[in-house]
Amino acid sequence: MGDENRADRLLSLTGLTPDILRERLDDRSVLAAVLEFLLAHEPDLTKAADDLQIKPEAIVSAHQQLTSSV
Repeated sequence: MGDENRADRLLSLTGLTPDILRERLDDRSVLAAVLEFLLAHEPDLTKAADDLQIKPEAIVSAHQQLTSSV
């Protein structure tokens, strides 16, 4: 969420609000929606992975784990 343009797109495309993100940070469906947003646009995925110092595949795997039981 450090990139204002990406954050604005996330909120606009997912329908999430900052309040929902804060209140439901432990909700698997909210987490899955955020990861799905990243997966939908490779530059966002790679930038987020770089920011987190992980491989993009880790984000893909996390999304798969969350959505396999949502």
